[in-house]
Amino acid sequence: MADLLSQFAFIFTSLDFYAAVFRLTTPILLVAMGSIFCERAGIMNIATEGFMLMGAMTAVVVTYYLGSPWLGALGAMLAAMVLSLLFAVFVVIIGTDHIVTAVALNVFSLGTTSLIFRQIFGAMSRTPDITGLPIWRLPLLGDLPVLGNILFNQSPLVYLAFLSVPIANFFMFRTKWGLNIRAVGETPRAADTVGLNVYRIRIYTILVSGLVAGLAGAFLSIGQTTIFQEGMTAGRGYIAYTAIVFGKWNPLGALVGAVIFGFADALQLRIQALGMGIPYQFALMIPYLFTVLAIVFAVGRVSWSAAYGQPYRRVERSVD
Repeated sequence: MADLLSQFAFIFTSLDFYAAVFRLTTPILLVAMGSIFCERAGIMNIATEGFMLMGAMTAVVVTYYLGSPWLGALGAMLAAMVLSLLFAVFVVIIGTDHIVTAVALNVFSLGTTSLIFRQIFGAMSRTPDITGLPIWRLPLLGDLPVLGNILFNQSPLVYLAFLSVPIANFFMFRTKWGLNIRAVGETPRAADTVGLNVYRIRIYTILVSGLVAGLAGAFLSIGQTTIFQEGMTAGRGYIAYTAIVFGKWNPLGALVGAVIFGFADALQLRIQALGMGIPYQFALMIPYLFTVLAIVFAVGRVSWSAAYGQPYRRVERSVD
């Protein structure tokens, strides 16, 4: 028991552990910040799991052929946005059920990415050598004791993810655009009567969620590593949705939720790496256990938008 406690003490006093927390928070936080707009517009978007997976695969393929991880990240964003457009057509234009459509797209993405990757590279045991996104050590800030190595010696996408929180918060609550999104999510018919195009706003917000989720997928495959594996998102899209619910559809609250899940993910990796005598199956379930607990504690204290998950149909007036 004393040895186990000393190993946990070693984990929680390690600077590398806290640096890993920020890295592992990044994809969840990016997805949450991109999806929070369509969520507030009344779209229940759990299709980000598929968007991320498509982005992760595309990033590796584009980087391999063009030799630039930045072009790989751009390709990931565009590929995920195309998939999000398909989701928008079904749930906004056709009016299909949000959950059923999202699950179908996630399954589609899982099969499609595996098929495309195997067709390009064959049944290889590993991804071909590619160059991943660089690590940026910020001048001056990177030399700070303790905080320098934790916060300011990271991938540029880590900085972007945390910078996106105040940006999303500003646009959501300090701009007319954010007000229109919230109005569409609460009372779409009233928003329509004052001239807001409900369909257009919902489609645009879904495209934003796809664009950012693709970037999160790129971080997994060419930012955090330089490989693509089948199903490598490992439920992070669903965890990001949980972070949004935990944060009450507020960017600052979603940040707290994303950091909690990043902490849990970093913890399970350290437990496995140190060989602490804890079954690896238990270690693997830690992030998902945190997800379940977050949902349990969130139930009863969160309120969805009035039109959340409901398709909108414009009623044309009859002219006598």
